[in-house]
Amino acid sequence: MTEPYLIISADTHAGLPTELYRDYLDPERHEAFDGFLAQQSAIADARRRLGLQNEEFAGAWFEEHEEELRAGWDAARRDLELDKDGVAGEVVFPDADAVAGGTAAPFGAGLGMVGADYEPALALAGARAHNRWLAGLCQDSPDRRRGVIVAPVVGDVDGAVAEIRRAHADGLRGGIMIPSMWGEGEKPYHDQAYDPVWAVCEELGLPVHTHSGAAPRHELGTHLGLYVTEVVWWSARPMWFLIWTGVFERFPGLRFGVTESGAWWTGTLLWQMDVAYEREHGTRKLASFGEHMKRRPSEYFDAHCFIGMSTPKRRELSSRYEIGVGNLLWGNDFPHPEGTWPHTRDWLAHAFGDIPVDETRAMLGGTAAETYGFDVDALRPLADRIGPTPADLGQDQADGSIWDQARETGRHWLTGPDIPAVVGAQRRSRPAPPGGVGGRPPTDGGVGAARRTR
Repeated sequence: MTEPYLIISADTHAGLPTELYRDYLDPERHEAFDGFLAQQSAIADARRRLGLQNEEFAGAWFEEHEEELRAGWDAARRDLELDKDGVAGEVVFPDADAVAGGTAAPFGAGLGMVGADYEPALALAGARAHNRWLAGLCQDSPDRRRGVIVAPVVGDVDGAVAEIRRAHADGLRGGIMIPSMWGEGEKPYHDQAYDPVWAVCEELGLPVHTHSGAAPRHELGTHLGLYVTEVVWWSARPMWFLIWTGVFERFPGLRFGVTESGAWWTGTLLWQMDVAYEREHGTRKLASFGEHMKRRPSEYFDAHCFIGMSTPKRRELSSRYEIGVGNLLWGNDFPHPEGTWPHTRDWLAHAFGDIPVDETRAMLGGTAAETYGFDVDALRPLADRIGPTPADLGQDQADGSIWDQARETGRHWLTGPDIPAVVGAQRRSRPAPPGGVGGRPPTDGGVGAARRTR
């Protein structure tokens, strides 16, 4: 109860004020960049005119945090803000400004990649500029940061692979971020045209991510409720494309994560995919659709996938045994206003106050350390100085027995008494997944047995 948590945020953001990316662009792109800046200004004006931005909130946010928000690109200020939050390590995605879009990567090569104006050559140029700058940020406090390579793989696979290799050699070790959407007329991610991307990531040990942000905005108009309802679906969609189509069979070392899209949908998705695969009543009429798979979907998920559950709610954490404790990575979404910064310690006490310490250590940092190759020994002195303890989160007063039944049940569709006979018969002919059935929590500090098999 007195050992501080080693906290690693699996979701932070950094980026230059957009106009400052000019120095990181190839010179032949400067003229196009001038056009992009003008376009960004017009988009901002249109958002204000259409009432898509809460101007009162934006004004208060920038006024209250004017100096702190420099941490989006200033390394020294960034470390100061992370220290205040108790965060020892971070996985860094693009686009620090999620209110006014003032730090957008050039040519849309950020969270909303593959929009209506997507041009592969320009997107790759913008990604290269951001990756060059991010490598410099990560060289400051290198033990603390893992920068995510922006990789616009849609439309130019060979160019993206070359950029992944270049950025990795430049020191970026946080995996890659691919577009959540591939756009109309482009190949979906199960197509073997993307195999060179999966191959280089497997070779270099780089996890592949999608990140919340993209959606078909031209269809949604000004109806923001449609956006907040659908954006998670678009971010998660590539994951089941990889699971169902044999990509993980072809690339057994590939890792894939869905970041800042919550975790509330994950357990239900695994249930739905598993029972469909097991030929339950609703799918027995269909021809075989698991011909590319040797295991049930939840087993592929355990072996290859993870959820970057930024700022998880209590409801989401209550389903952790269905999802798998060792598959969940916490993030503070720094410095976005929808994240927990600058009140992370209070948020952690609320969300994790009655969750067992070993599980908390896994979700707050242990699994991220393994996934991204952080040196925990190098980070431990910093964590000891800034990290909250279990007692600080109120866990010394908690009754953890309230979780006993959920822990024992795990994935109820694999362990419960209501398993249909046809499912049970097929299950008995298959070996159990690594680490046991049902995503039960591990006993080794939270980093699951399924992880150790990779």
